[in-house]
Amino acid sequence: MPWRRRSNRVSALEGGREEEAHPEAAAVPPALLTSPQQTEAAAERILLRGIFEIGRDSCDVVLSERALRWRPIQPERPAGDSKYDLLCKEEFIELKDIFSVKLKRRCSVKQQRSGTLLGITLFICLKKEQNKLKNSTLDLINLSEDHCDIWFRQFKKILAGFPNRPKSLKILLNPQSHKKEATQVYYEKVEPLLKLAGIKTDVTIMEYEGHALSLLKECELQGFDGVVCVGGDGSASEVAHALLLRAQKNAGMETDRILTPVRAQLPLGLIPAGSTNVLAHSLHGVPHVITATLHIIMGHVQLVDVCTFSTAGKLLRFGFSAMFGFGGRTLALAEKYRWMSPNQRRDFAVVKALAKLKAEDCEISFLPFNSSDDVQERRAQGSPKSDCNDQWQMIQGQFLNVSIMAIPCLCSVAPRGLAPNTRLNNGSMALIIARNTSRPEFIKHLKRYASVKNQFNFPFVETYTVEEVKVHPRNNTGGYNPEEEEDETASENCFPWNVDGDLMEVASEVHIRLHPRLISLYGGSMEEMIPK
Repeated sequence: MPWRRRSNRVSALEGGREEEAHPEAAAVPPALLTSPQQTEAAAERILLRGIFEIGRDSCDVVLSERALRWRPIQPERPAGDSKYDLLCKEEFIELKDIFSVKLKRRCSVKQQRSGTLLGITLFICLKKEQNKLKNSTLDLINLSEDHCDIWFRQFKKILAGFPNRPKSLKILLNPQSHKKEATQVYYEKVEPLLKLAGIKTDVTIMEYEGHALSLLKECELQGFDGVVCVGGDGSASEVAHALLLRAQKNAGMETDRILTPVRAQLPLGLIPAGSTNVLAHSLHGVPHVITATLHIIMGHVQLVDVCTFSTAGKLLRFGFSAMFGFGGRTLALAEKYRWMSPNQRRDFAVVKALAKLKAEDCEISFLPFNSSDDVQERRAQGSPKSDCNDQWQMIQGQFLNVSIMAIPCLCSVAPRGLAPNTRLNNGSMALIIARNTSRPEFIKHLKRYASVKNQFNFPFVETYTVEEVKVHPRNNTGGYNPEEEEDETASENCFPWNVDGDLMEVASEVHIRLHPRLISLYGGSMEEMIPK
């Protein structure tokens, strides 16, 4: 709720009728149930007080440092009149939920630039169910130019005081994402909200794979407060990789061999416009365009763990999750059928990969997660991960699929996540291994991701919480079988990896290392904002 009544009735902001709350509801809004000192301090500092019409009521409106409060002005009635008491309850909105303010005018056809002043409109970020956000408005009606000008300037001053909120953004748009809907999504849903919030934008259309990488490698970013990617997982991962490479270059680091990378200098916003949107879904809890846009506007930022993928000591890329085996082969197949629609291509690739299901002969080494505070503090400060006390473990055998994930990887086919026990910034990765088994049993495991049952409750599935992983395929022919007519899933002497929805082909061992809180992403709930 953007505003609340002390009677705890549902506000009329949503456009619906007011309804009685549960009788056991508290008389004071939960948002105000802080310490007495905080409540007293908020009440002491009043910035403005005046009369506005809100809805159909004339109200006594008070603007303090933290909230806007109002109470209907009613004629005196006999004491104990319950109806009167109910109508006079105070309502409020917190200032941190306001993202824009405009003067409200009535314009006629002849009045092109300005019209009759009606008052002030506040644009508010509402929190809905299932992690969704929506934008709404509150009109403060008063016909006095001087009165509204004072309040308008005060609101503008308050909004300018939120340091995390961006004023200028670099937009990277992939027009080929999903059903080529990214352009429409941006110009119809995202850009109007950014303009309403007064955010300047510079839009670049991504014309080819690797465009974001080449652009962010050299372009001037000093004038921007953040970078926004409009596209799918592949585009978002490419932009994140490019931002992190740029940060290493600016820090004077050798980008081929990075042990302790520095943090990305600008936050990254993700607007979901792909077919699966795993990154945006994991970040916001829901793949919802308006929610993602409002998180960016409100400056909700959280730090997220990132992995480095390297081979023979050379950095391949930064990423958030990877799959080897079935997951990599499925993506490699899908890439060969780009002429299909995204959903058809995905389903076709899954069926074909299952039909040719085969296990990879691998040796997997991993470093278990050490959760002790001193170790985590040392690693958060950029110290090398491995030391004499770290105990590597090794398993080998035939594996159908290997997943390494630093984020939960939520998506429509896995609403609880491919790695449901992983968080965005808990300093660890999930290593999920499916050993060789029959095709029906492996299919049962895959189907569990879409249900509430435990997808890991199979004898052939093993899960570990780790900090580093090395995957060493022992079949150096890239999975190619000369007895088959063709092997569409791997180039000669290379193995396909699925890294954040992007195909990566590697011929030898891949070393995955986690780096805690390496990049800032716009997202998360309003209560989870990083303290300013």
